[in-house]
Amino acid sequence: MKKILMYRWKAYNYKDIKHAFEAIGFEVKEVYQDLLNYDVDEKFASTLKEMIKEDVYEFVFTVNYFPLISNVCQECGLLYVCWSCDNPLISMYHKSVFNDVNRIFLFDLTNVEEFKGMGVEHVYHLPLAVDCNRLNQLFEHSKKGIAYENEICFVGSLYEKNSYDKLEYKLPEYLRGYFEATMEAQRDLQGVNIIDRMLTPEILMELENHFELEKSEDSLSDLNLIFSVTTLGFKIAQKQRRRILIDLSKHHDVSIYTNSKTSDLIRVKNKGGVDYWSEMPLVFRNSKINLNMTIPNIKSGIPLRIYDILGAVGFCLTNFQAELPMFFENEKHLVWYYSNEDLYEKVDFYLRHESERERIAESGREFVSENYSYESRIKDMLKIIKK
Repeated sequence: MKKILMYRWKAYNYKDIKHAFEAIGFEVKEVYQDLLNYDVDEKFASTLKEMIKEDVYEFVFTVNYFPLISNVCQECGLLYVCWSCDNPLISMYHKSVFNDVNRIFLFDLTNVEEFKGMGVEHVYHLPLAVDCNRLNQLFEHSKKGIAYENEICFVGSLYEKNSYDKLEYKLPEYLRGYFEATMEAQRDLQGVNIIDRMLTPEILMELENHFELEKSEDSLSDLNLIFSVTTLGFKIAQKQRRRILIDLSKHHDVSIYTNSKTSDLIRVKNKGGVDYWSEMPLVFRNSKINLNMTIPNIKSGIPLRIYDILGAVGFCLTNFQAELPMFFENEKHLVWYYSNEDLYEKVDFYLRHESERERIAESGREFVSENYSYESRIKDMLKIIKK
């Protein structure tokens, strides 16, 4: 039996991917140890080298990209395969990305083209997936469905703890106004990211005086990337999500499952955090409308949350992403909106048309079950690796 070595960490879809490898005939051995950081940890590197020497593996696999693991595999002459569930991966902007042992799979096509343009040879597009069999077992054994019934529901963070809030009042008035205007413009755009274009050389030169850029010696990241992703991206997501939840709650029953503070969202019912495995699918299945609001950092790809909703036979109403028409049919498998006003109109429509809602949810579930399982994605991955 062929063996692979997987680095285990708290990625939501780690267990689904592991089970998929096992289902198609791989023996999976795991390595688990907290990393001090992504590219320098001598103790972890030593442990990984010893494990590689002790057995014969087809490759080392991780969810998301780890420069340290890539470098160890390069030194040992063993393939390193990774598949992203987050975007963009700051850890990929690193010299190790050019290692010839890498086989990097990203769910965001825009990000794939970016790295190809940088000269990275082995980077490929692989959208995400869902394990409908696991969800079926959960539904068969759960009797708690009624506890998770909602009219309109959102599961996720409001990013109230973001680095922009800590930085804002250290900035000069001009920069504060400029970034506020940028965020307001981006907040109302769906499927289009204007942040990079707004961070002009002149703005970045001024920002350098107020923003401390921390990165390792081998990092390829720059101020534009770090500030747009880790600072503006999360702040914009906070603004987008809060505005939509507030507006919808003026006319509808809106629930949110989150660990974020929502005391100022007076009409929104905060039902607390939910476990990804045992509770979240029940929320999706028993809510009339499940909202997906993709963080702007994901430029074109389809986030894991959409597959999670569809796999649970949930009705998914999502912001438009450029890759959605490549893999789904609007108003057949799910419904997407192009603006906040479009969202509010579609919420009104689908709350009034239950049969349409249920038809789309059933169709979406059947479609992802037949086409977008983890096993089928892993098989596509292996075909590319063998080439």
